[in-house]
Amino acid sequence: MENSAGRRLNTLIRHLLLQDKGSVQVLHPNGLSGERLKHAKSDPVIIGGMVLDIHAYPSIPAIPRTTTPGKVHYVVGGVARNVAECMSKLGTKPFMISAIGPDMAGNLLLEHWESVGLCTEGILKGQGIETPVVCNVFDVNGELAAAVASVEAIEKFLAKEWIHQFTSNIRSAPILMVDANLSLRSLEASCQIAAQSGTPVWFEPVSVAKSKRVASIIEYVTFTSPNEDELIAMANAVSSEDLFSPIQRVDNDGSTQSIESFFLLLKPAIWVLLEKGVKLVVVTLGSDGVFLCSKGGAEFTTVDLKNTEPSHFGKQLSEMVTLNCRNQFVNTEKFNKSSSHLSVVHFPALPASVMRLTGAGDCLVGGTLASLSAGLNMMQSMAVGIATAKAAVETRKNVPSEFCLATIADDARRVYSSARVVFDQSVV
Repeated sequence: MENSAGRRLNTLIRHLLLQDKGSVQVLHPNGLSGERLKHAKSDPVIIGGMVLDIHAYPSIPAIPRTTTPGKVHYVVGGVARNVAECMSKLGTKPFMISAIGPDMAGNLLLEHWESVGLCTEGILKGQGIETPVVCNVFDVNGELAAAVASVEAIEKFLAKEWIHQFTSNIRSAPILMVDANLSLRSLEASCQIAAQSGTPVWFEPVSVAKSKRVASIIEYVTFTSPNEDELIAMANAVSSEDLFSPIQRVDNDGSTQSIESFFLLLKPAIWVLLEKGVKLVVVTLGSDGVFLCSKGGAEFTTVDLKNTEPSHFGKQLSEMVTLNCRNQFVNTEKFNKSSSHLSVVHFPALPASVMRLTGAGDCLVGGTLASLSAGLNMMQSMAVGIATAKAAVETRKNVPSEFCLATIADDARRVYSSARVVFDQSVV
């Protein structure tokens, strides 16, 4: 954690980098930042949006063209920010690279970030930046009815010049996660830095429209975590043509397809991403869990992250989950490792007392990344991710205030023991 003198120095550096007081200019490397990066720690790096979410909950069905009584909450959010905070509460302290403005929303986000003990060095705060804000209006059942997003600042100000200030952090990181809110130039710059040192990249699609940005960085992506709609959009984008149409889980007669049948519909799109070089595709299915997909099986159990230094909490998590989740997928020889072989494991979701669904997907990714950083294998980490998502939907915050280690480990055991192979054969 930074001391107060360090924070003041970093703030001064940022102001010096902003050449015009009224606007944020292109950032240039300088001696001070170079010396700072020289001592970068080997922490996971997260690059993407920090957003203030405004959540409106009507107490009665909304009436058009007039106000409706209810409750309005300010919630700290943003996909990358949520992932990073989730990781921190599971014992991993990620290094966040983002941009916010000197306004009410930015101040709330920064104050919360400091309150949970996370480093602010990579967060650009400058005049001319309007902090990203998203206003979500829910219906009386808690489902999202409408939303307005003002997040242009992420693309405009989270530029490759700012990201390059933290080249050393990215190169030494065990893993880099980027969210699709970044501009194409920033995505490419981030991934190219990671590639120079073999740092694996996790691409979080964010939305159907933004998920298509994967086409510019597909050669660098190690992991990705789309839902079924984002998966289709990504497959079309990297294919440079619309080969795939949206897929509905519920048939016209109202019946729901089995997990196996639904996978077969998604398989061609999954295979496109794997053929383009992605090592692991995590297809999130909401209340139906996830599909973990790979060419062959070695990647399922072994993900070698460099420079991992688990915290005390991370070590406890690793020990408890390893004790609870073992033996089921140890024999990787049963997976064929040929270039045309597809292996898919389905991990079910857990029953939960749902309060709100936003944040669950981010916590699934955060829980998985924290577990990988703690030394767990991919199968165990996926189980922890789902257990973490369950905890997220049972709170009104995007990220729970805290996680109970024993509960996470026990829920991970339940997920892990229920996981099963749904496909393990060559793709013709």
